[in-house]
Amino acid sequence: MEKKEDFFLRLPQIIGNKKSNPPIQGLIPISRTVWFAGIKSGIYPPPIKLGPRTHVWRYSDIQDFISKKFKTIKE
Repeated sequence: MEKKEDFFLRLPQIIGNKKSNPPIQGLIPISRTVWFAGIKSGIYPPPIKLGPRTHVWRYSDIQDFISKKFKTIKE
């Protein structure tokens, strides 16, 4: 079995940040409010809390979510 390398993503890496210099293009182009509402309703993967104000997501969780979403759209 292949070992899958995994790492953490912060929110701007997932949804992007147009105000940063240079702008960060996100993997899922939605707003922060929609992202957290989706987590609360179970649409998006839950974060891993590293500290009181630090949340991260596993890259593999985000990648799985995106691939499942595209699979649903194609069918």
